[in-house]
Amino acid sequence: MSLNELPPGGDCDRCPSGADQQDQGILAEIGRSPTSRREFIKGVIASGAAVSSAGYMFRGGIPSARAAATGAVERLITLNVNGQDRRVDVMPQETLAYVLRYKLGLTGTKLGCDHGECGACTTLMDDMPIYSCTTLAHRARGRKITTIEGLEGPNGELHKVQKAFVEELGPQCGFCTPGQIMSAVGLLKSNPHPTVDEARLAMSGNLCRCGAYDHYLKSVMRAAKEA
Repeated sequence: MSLNELPPGGDCDRCPSGADQQDQGILAEIGRSPTSRREFIKGVIASGAAVSSAGYMFRGGIPSARAAATGAVERLITLNVNGQDRRVDVMPQETLAYVLRYKLGLTGTKLGCDHGECGACTTLMDDMPIYSCTTLAHRARGRKITTIEGLEGPNGELHKVQKAFVEELGPQCGFCTPGQIMSAVGLLKSNPHPTVDEARLAMSGNLCRCGAYDHYLKSVMRAAKEA
């Protein structure tokens, strides 16, 4: 717009400013450029990635060092399971039961309620029965973990508690049996000769949907006599 084309009254509100004229010149230059719109957008994206990478480098691009500086939980940990040190990648929120089953392949530990109520996931930590479904795997570092697989003898023979369970017809469907056995083993480690009431109390944290409680109780007492 020239000065001769000014609107009546000399109103210049619609007159292009110097910045507007510069922008129009840039757009016109882009329009005359052989670069396609697609390539222009790709260039913008590449520029952004380069800037992000530079920021990563200057902040310190080593994840482990940055995690240590912020106090993050280390994921690659060592768990002592059934007498063996096992290196495993564990997320901070993963439970011991999950890690045993799905990362170490020890599927004898069962998941029932997953809320610490049924006892199917019972394992031993330092010879004490625990619910592994409510125990974070990171809490087991430096502890001795024993699962149902760890009761096997050197030649594949059954543990005395397992033998007693078979002889007293304890297992019915068998789903709760590993947890029942681990609770019984933990009891006999701390109290080799329990009374019936002591055994009943120790086994009370394990539910049996088949209702074979008397069989399991007799199994514990039988194993205690054979100790």
